[in-house]
Amino acid sequence: MKKMKFLTAGLIAAMMVPAVAQAQTREIRNDRKELREDQRDLRHAQRYGDRDDVRDARRDVRDARKDLRDSQRDWRRDTRYQNYRAPFRYQQFGIGATLRPNYYAPAYRPSWDSRWGVPRAGRNLTYVRHYNDLLLVNERNGRVVKVYRNHFNWRR
Repeated sequence: MKKMKFLTAGLIAAMMVPAVAQAQTREIRNDRKELREDQRDLRHAQRYGDRDDVRDARRDVRDARKDLRDSQRDWRRDTRYQNYRAPFRYQQFGIGATLRPNYYAPAYRPSWDSRWGVPRAGRNLTYVRHYNDLLLVNERNGRVVKVYRNHFNWRR
């Protein structure tokens, strides 16, 4: 019975974390929407309103920008989005460098895609994504055969 309560509490806690994170992103999305609406109202006031209407609309846009900036700052400061537990940090690898097995684990091996513009990996070779770099690695000994620097940078 005690084990069941512990599992239930853990399950509830695990379900609550994404809800809080989703609420923060929803707040940012709503702040962006409000800013767009206030900017539209400002353009309308500049075309058809008097000076008081324009001044009020500018104040609304300024306040909406501040709210959006504050929401984004809060989201960035939230420690749940900072992953300090990565098994490695960025390091530039050159041809001939030897990688540890956790660098070319299956989680870092993207499936082959012809849109990458690279040739298909040969026998006992695999492509590994390391941040924005694409490495061609020999699976047997972990040696880097070829390096494509900033290969994924253009996908932003």
